[in-house]
Amino acid sequence: MTALHGRRALVAGALVLLLVGAAWLAARPAPVDAVQPRQGLLVRSLQFSARVESLTRVELGSTVTARVARVAVDEGAHVRAGQVLVQLESDEAQAALAQAQATEQQARARLAGLRGTGRQAAQAALAQADASVRAARAQFERVEPLVAQGFYSPAQRDEARRALDVALAQQAAAQAQWQAQGDAGADTAQAQAQWDAARAATQAAQARLAQTALRAGGDGRVILRSVEPGQIVQPGKILLTLALEGPTQLVAQVDERFLQQLQPGQPATVLADAFAGQPFAARVQSLAPGVDAQRGAIEVKLALAQAPPDFLREDMTLSVEVETGRSERALALPLSVLRAPIEGDTAQLLVARDGRAELRRVRVGLRTLDAFEVQEGLSAEDWVLRAAAVQPGQRVRPRSVPWEPAAGVRTGEGGGAAGAALTQGMGR
Repeated sequence: MTALHGRRALVAGALVLLLVGAAWLAARPAPVDAVQPRQGLLVRSLQFSARVESLTRVELGSTVTARVARVAVDEGAHVRAGQVLVQLESDEAQAALAQAQATEQQARARLAGLRGTGRQAAQAALAQADASVRAARAQFERVEPLVAQGFYSPAQRDEARRALDVALAQQAAAQAQWQAQGDAGADTAQAQAQWDAARAATQAAQARLAQTALRAGGDGRVILRSVEPGQIVQPGKILLTLALEGPTQLVAQVDERFLQQLQPGQPATVLADAFAGQPFAARVQSLAPGVDAQRGAIEVKLALAQAPPDFLREDMTLSVEVETGRSERALALPLSVLRAPIEGDTAQLLVARDGRAELRRVRVGLRTLDAFEVQEGLSAEDWVLRAAAVQPGQRVRPRSVPWEPAAGVRTGEGGGAAGAALTQGMGR
């Protein structure tokens, strides 16, 4: 009996221990995923595609219908201002110029003849009339005082006066004849008009001849050639496209959703896929005042911070990363800990405090695609809960889970489309 009672006592004790353990386990809070803020550099950036564009792109075409005699350049060739790039056949234009020059010479010779012979005769007559006036005036001035002294009669004075009047009239007629034979004369004016017309025809023929030679308007590079010798070209057809030398810029179409992230002066890192190991620097230069309604995008232009690398080509597609925000010593958390969407600069979190979940309001600073900066309301030692099912006041036991801000995300791209995505990284 004693042994039986002993075994019963052991079983009863074991049952008691099991019940106590079960109660203790039931009372112990379950582990909840939690993270601690990471302190360090938090950077927000915007990634998108851009293309290379010269500030000045010139399209050269013919203004006359003609056959191409020679093409002096190929695509990629560097050209100088005034250099002949395409030469059209010019025999007809040269013949027209020679004819116009001959007509001009004839008109000029006729005008010179009128100005020479006719005007010489009129000038001689005018000189004779001037001399007659001088003689008549001298005679009148000599006679008049002698009449007063009684040496000459009044009739002699009147005769001298009439002689002076006749000489003056002859002088006026000679002057009119001289003017008629001058530049204002009818014959001379007609000859002058014919010469002017001939000179204008010569200038027009010279212009047509000049149009047979297509020249570079400035130093640059040929980026497109659409002409071959022997072709007959028409006015309006683009034969060559040039990128004139000057500042190079990058042009991108960025989704309008990210407009508030961008502003002139922001630094950017640029990379070409074919030259992945050779990034170069740029800065946001300007934002278009309007939005492309069809693509929902805004045009962003970037200027290079230094001389463009040798591999850069017109219309090359590049990857651009613009730094749109930076916090040197940010206290950062993942967006997954938020209890509700951020309103303004305020967010709600659950923090483990004395074994229970406590609702905490914090002030938010810089935000990235998967993280945000806490400026007030939290310390680096606090445990922030990630479990959505946990309620304020519930007993919790934080269980540490690792987290890191995303190193880089690229979505919505493709051939310079309007898509773009935020990316971020945190200094460690």
